[in-house]
Amino acid sequence: MKLLIKGGKIFDAIHKEPYFADILAVDGKIAAIGENLDAEGAEIVDASGLNVYPGLVEAHGHIGLDGWAMGYEGSDYNEYTDPVTPQLRAIDGINPFDESLHDAALGGVTTVCTGPGSSNVLGGTFAAYKTVGKCIDDMCILPEAAMKCAFGENPKRCYRDKSITSRMSTAAKLRDILFRAREYQRKVDLAGDDESKLPAFNLQLHAMLPVMRGQIPLKAHAHQANDILTAVRIAKEFGVKLTLEHVTDGALIVDELVRANVPLAVGPTFGQPSKIELKNKSWKTPGILNKAGCHVSIITDSPVTEQRHLRFCAAMAVNGGMDPFEAFRAVTLYPAEHIGISDRVGSIEVGKDADFALMDGDLFSLQTNVVATYILGSPVC
Repeated sequence: MKLLIKGGKIFDAIHKEPYFADILAVDGKIAAIGENLDAEGAEIVDASGLNVYPGLVEAHGHIGLDGWAMGYEGSDYNEYTDPVTPQLRAIDGINPFDESLHDAALGGVTTVCTGPGSSNVLGGTFAAYKTVGKCIDDMCILPEAAMKCAFGENPKRCYRDKSITSRMSTAAKLRDILFRAREYQRKVDLAGDDESKLPAFNLQLHAMLPVMRGQIPLKAHAHQANDILTAVRIAKEFGVKLTLEHVTDGALIVDELVRANVPLAVGPTFGQPSKIELKNKSWKTPGILNKAGCHVSIITDSPVTEQRHLRFCAAMAVNGGMDPFEAFRAVTLYPAEHIGISDRVGSIEVGKDADFALMDGDLFSLQTNVVATYILGSPVC
């Protein structure tokens, strides 16, 4: 299958200045970028007068796990039976037929990273996947992209009548399973190929092995400054990878976050603060952190903000002082790097997935329409 997009103004998320060129996609991958390209048998799209952007990328949300207009029946992103559930996997709950996914694609969002909510200290794994498809296994780029953990108000609120009444309890429960997982890993590694020496199988600890081996990061829900720094502290204690999600108080601890040097997913920021740990949310925060040298992605935390409005979140960050090119990258290349899939998505480069959003104006303008979205070289209808 061949797709040839001709004459568009290319915003590739690599070069700061756009340029006019053709894009050839073959079998879902970008095969060539240049002038006056030709390809026999290709579907030709006249992009004259249009801006061609890479498909937008969401670093953190719950789309596909929260059914569109379904209430409890469709709500599958929080588990309330146990505060420590690393064995849960987003791919077992995502509904590819959720209408919000199709709306997101029509809004130019082609890749999302979705997973458990923040009720649990340890919630399970996120999955990175395309926003169009029928089978999540076929849609996935990374079926297990990160392990969700949570700090702050939500674990306290959800388990206050059971086992968590303070931030100290949350941290202690996370440390407990990390200690046990480290010991489990040590025994598994010592056993090698000798199955008789393997420790008794434990599903929770087995699910933690990719974290302990540095294959996936802890994805830490943290709004408040002290919670953010507790996440950093614990990750350092155990030598595990970390990404920070929400980072509402980030502007209060800029120097500390620069030193931490971990990817930040900032948001959601639309709407008034609904709880005390959101009181400092501001559209200035992404720009402040980015300017200081932090790796910043902008997120909707869908369904908190509709996924299709991701580009408007970037626009509001620009309004708050963020450099426009950096805000553009904060919804394309940077979230792809945050998730660990920038080899496939996030920019328009030869060899990457043929995911495009064609627009009739500037990415940040409310008046701009997404004229067409392509995922792996196929149009989203």
